[in-house]
Amino acid sequence: MRRIWGVRSLAPLFPEKQRLAEPIGEVWLTGNESRFASGPLAGHTVASAWRAMPPEWAGTQLDTRAAFPLLAKFLFPGDKLSIQVHPDDDYARANEAAAGGVGKTEAWYVISAEPGAAVWVGLQPDVTAESFRKAIAEGTAESCLQRVPVSQGETIFVPARTAHTIGPGMVLCEIQENSDLTYRVFDYNRRYADGTTRPLHLEKALAVIRFDGQAGGRMRPAVIRANGGTVTHFVACRHFMIEKWDLALRTSLRTERERFELWIPISGEGTILWAPSDASKTGAAEFRSGEAWFVPAGLGEWSIDPRERASILRVYVPDLGLHSGYLARCGLSKEEIAQVLRR
Repeated sequence: MRRIWGVRSLAPLFPEKQRLAEPIGEVWLTGNESRFASGPLAGHTVASAWRAMPPEWAGTQLDTRAAFPLLAKFLFPGDKLSIQVHPDDDYARANEAAAGGVGKTEAWYVISAEPGAAVWVGLQPDVTAESFRKAIAEGTAESCLQRVPVSQGETIFVPARTAHTIGPGMVLCEIQENSDLTYRVFDYNRRYADGTTRPLHLEKALAVIRFDGQAGGRMRPAVIRANGGTVTHFVACRHFMIEKWDLALRTSLRTERERFELWIPISGEGTILWAPSDASKTGAAEFRSGEAWFVPAGLGEWSIDPRERASILRVYVPDLGLHSGYLARCGLSKEEIAQVLRR
């Protein structure tokens, strides 16, 4: 996706994408128009495949008549993004039906970060709607936000209605609701080559921004040992769950019939192997960083065999009522479970 704040090289995730003619800011892995690259759905868009998916692929807890629930992206900021906010589901349903009617809660996993890299998430404690409007008019809106320095391996949670921006000098993996609703309040007075500016959405933004307390920011992860490596639990909300699996040995896994999963390699490479009950469908495929793998709910037994080491993000839509039990079985304490769950 072309972005005014993007870059002209997507290395190292995509080393073949260098010296680009236009700045690219986002790579959408599971957008509605993204296409399956392999398997029985090869060539189909995510949107069309999702609408036709049986429960043994999509899982039993999700409605395929609605939009595909997860949008996974890589972000490559070469400049600051606009200061912006996203609506929640209630506001989107009431006011943005033509755009899908879905709000946008998101989280960013920091794949890499240069020294001094930072994001801005949430308002300072004393900021009101009136003082924020005044700061926007004076070009000082950024001073109203809380600056969060970032390092490789951290995750930042950004619930809907949280004002934020992202600085340059990093590569992020963004996991979010499948929505592109963004209300910009300040764009640093940037102009395209033809002199035009991007539109702002001040009144909508002020209508949705949470001024009565902030809920986002850096997550405190919980790390446990697992067969073949470690699992880092970052955040689970009703829209998505994010874990990172750091693997050095072949690791056996099993799907749950309630849900599909996305596995997003962010470093390393190796082989994915599966052995469902139908032996004729047993198979293997090579993976590398920069991809997203859709794991069907009914796959059953499968495994990841890294070549030396690999780090992979595991993402799915959790049932929060059951998820706390899953975290407890993983060995997390009550305090650790509380810091991961975001209801």
